[in-house]
This record gives sequence, structure tokens and C-alpha cells, in this order.
Amino acid sequence: MKDILGQALFDHFKGESKHKLWINNTYGDKEEMPLEVFFRTEDEMPGLEHKALSRCYDRVLDIGAGAGSHALILQELGCEVTALDISELAVTIMLQRGVKRAVTGDIFNYHGEKFDTLLLLMNGIGLCGTIQQLRVFLQHAKTLLSEGGRLLFDSSDITYLYEDDLPEEGYYGELSYQYVYKGQKTDWFKWLYIDQETLEAVATEEGWATEFLYEDEFDQYLARLTPVN
Repeated sequence: MKDILGQALFDHFKGESKHKLWINNTYGDKEEMPLEVFFRTEDEMPGLEHKALSRCYDRVLDIGAGAGSHALILQELGCEVTALDISELAVTIMLQRGVKRAVTGDIFNYHGEKFDTLLLLMNGIGLCGTIQQLRVFLQHAKTLLSEGGRLLFDSSDITYLYEDDLPEEGYYGELSYQYVYKGQKTDWFKWLYIDQETLEAVATEEGWATEFLYEDEFDQYLARLTPVN
């Protein structure tokens, strides 16, 4: 896949782009992805993200770290942060913004270190794409956690997209998207939104205990998972 998101972020960071980043989907009209959201200050972040950041401790792996806004705050809070992103351009941005340790990599191939907190925000768990790949991720995440560590992420129930007429095949939260920027398109890719009941059931089957730490009026929630076996 072309690094279209990384290029859009880099252009925005350098103040060199007048183009918009668009997202095509399979359920409605294309949507604009505001690039400034990736560069928010702490004051601009919603309550859910404040709650998540306050529950991180010690060694943190910020997965899908983007432009590094969460990593920068965690550094200020005294955490030892590794910011991981699959985009080399995103990593370049993070280093230039002051993230002390930012690395390029795919979380499914990342290993060799132990962390006290694994963090995925802005529905970062969506990178799993499908329920089955979420199961793969949960098993891999256990190998990255130190004893007593936890996994923190947010997601949401998107039944509202279907007006109570859910698809008959597959899980309704397994969506397909495509980035469009400067006339270039990525391949279509899967992105997962998972409701709380399904998450808790999958997590239990994969050996995790689930706590829900926050929920807002838009059915967005913050979950904390800890391994039980």
C-alpha cells in the first residue's frame, strides 16, 4: 500500500499542502479526514483520550502513533515511550516533533521487547481489520507485555451506520476503506470497529480480562485488557 496517509501528514506538518485527505468507504459518501486532528494539543483531546493517557505507566508502546501527539504527552508525564508506526514519514514527523524514540514497523512483526502498557488510540485497534485478526493481535500482544501489564484502546459500536438493518454475512464492524490524496489512492483495506459485548467475548476466549473505563454518548468506549493466562 502506498504511504498516502504518511505523505498527507508530512505535507501538513511542513505547511506545504493545500490538498485534502479523503476516505472512500463501502457504506456511504466519501469523507474528509482532517489532518489537524493528528497534531492536537493535550487541551484539544477528548475526555476518553485523557482517561487513556492517565492510565498508562512506565514503559509504553504507542501503536500506530501517527504524528506522535499522544507520545509527546506521555513523555511529559514521565513514561518511557516507544512510538511505533508503519509509516516512515510518520516516524520522521514524530522525531522532528520531539518524540525521543519513534520506530518504523508493523505491530504484527514487532517483538523482542516488553512493555507495561500497550496503547492504541483513535480506534487504533481498527488496524486488526477483522475479528479473526484481532484474535491474532491479542495473542501477539501477550508476548509484548511485562508481568502485570495492560492493553488500552478505544473503539465504538457502529450499528447506527446500518439503521438497524445489519448485514447478514460477516461482522458488521469489519469495514473497508481507501485513502485518496493528491489524485493517488491506496488499495482498499479493512478497518475494525467492535462493540463492547463482542470485544469482551473475544477477549475472554483469548485469555484476557476486560474492563471498560469510559463511555461517551456516541457509543465510543475505552477498554483496558489484562492477560489472565
